[in-house]
Amino acid sequence: MILTLTSLDDLAAHAFDDIIDVRAPAEYAEDHLPGAISLPVLNDEERARVGTTYTRVDRFEARKIGAALVARNAATHLEGPLADKSGGWHPLVYCWRGGQRSGSFATILRQVGWRVTVLEGGYRSYRRLVAEAMHDAALPHLVILLDGNTGTAKTELLEGLRTRGHQVVDLERLAAHRGSVFGAMPGGQPSQKAFEGRLAMVLAGMDPGRPVVMEAESSKIGEVQIPPSLWSAMRAAPRIRLSAPVPERVAYLLRAYADLIADPAALMPVLAALRPIQGTEKVDHWQALAASGQFGALAEALVVEHYDPRYTKSRARGGPGVDVALDSLAEGAMDAALDRIEAALPEVAAVPR
Repeated sequence: MILTLTSLDDLAAHAFDDIIDVRAPAEYAEDHLPGAISLPVLNDEERARVGTTYTRVDRFEARKIGAALVARNAATHLEGPLADKSGGWHPLVYCWRGGQRSGSFATILRQVGWRVTVLEGGYRSYRRLVAEAMHDAALPHLVILLDGNTGTAKTELLEGLRTRGHQVVDLERLAAHRGSVFGAMPGGQPSQKAFEGRLAMVLAGMDPGRPVVMEAESSKIGEVQIPPSLWSAMRAAPRIRLSAPVPERVAYLLRAYADLIADPAALMPVLAALRPIQGTEKVDHWQALAASGQFGALAEALVVEHYDPRYTKSRARGGPGVDVALDSLAEGAMDAALDRIEAALPEVAAVPR
């Protein structure tokens, strides 16, 4: 069986038991279909060996070497990860372009008796659809941005909107980065291609007739770039501009960045990176606050002296919107904050763009 992808919805609606990426581990690590597991039929070294033989020695010899390696690796997978699969198991298999690697592995699986589908065009067919959605086509959704200075609980409020049934895209979660100099997360960020794929699949599953709420971000989140189609929509998007008293924002930041507070030594190099912007004297003072455990004072200094001036300058370039003032960001006050945001959504959606 062959699957031809005509849209990302085709993949989102699939009914396969597993999606198997048979490409080499380095190819899989850069990007892969959502939910795919890696069962390479050639590892990185073997792929290089076959490719070199194919281009520099002899094509027939390369195919013979490749066939032996694929059979050997397929046997390892059959005796390992696939050993417990029942007769009714139905996988989707793909390689780079739907050629020999996926075809060879699928043939072996069919000989066992499994019903196997191969993705026509392989990974490239999926990546082409992602590129079209994220680089070429206009986003069909109405985007509404949740804007606000550092510490206004935007990430937590986005999640609250999601639980209340609104369409939400958490860009920082997809980028595995909290969007600030302190934003690095364990495990690092996805590649640019993987980030775009995650984003495209999330948007493909959303109703274009309903607004999509996301956090106002700069064009770059950590090391990944917001792709052009979404960035164009975000630049034109109306926004809900949140404000809250500085003490409330400081208290929220101490909750949200508890992992950094638990490891003050890790703060030192992050703060040091601000020296070119804020100067040595100021950063030395901030490091001293961290070293002495004065995290409230440090958070307030960063908010007032570093982040607020930068956000004020950035917001001057933002689109139209509605202001929503929040009195409290305490955990028990989140429902009241969400009520105010929900009440503002129809007005924001009607703002001329």
